[in-house]
Amino acid sequence: MLQIHPKINRIILLSLGEDGYYVVEIPSLPGCISQGKTREEAISNIQEAMELYIESLIQDGELIPEDRYEVIKI
Repeated sequence: MLQIHPKINRIILLSLGEDGYYVVEIPSLPGCISQGKTREEAISNIQEAMELYIESLIQDGELIPEDRYEVIKI
């Protein structure tokens, strides 16, 4: 597995699903979504999903999208 530098930061969206599981996604990596029973499990799962997603992009010779989102609380 590709080793992603631990300081790679991506904005994630974390929400509580209707089934009680936490759902987490990375908007800058379309389709990169995971879940977990706890916040910690969901975040760990999305970290793994992000690594696999980026590994797949590299293997396919595609560019890795930049994280260009602005977070605004309203």
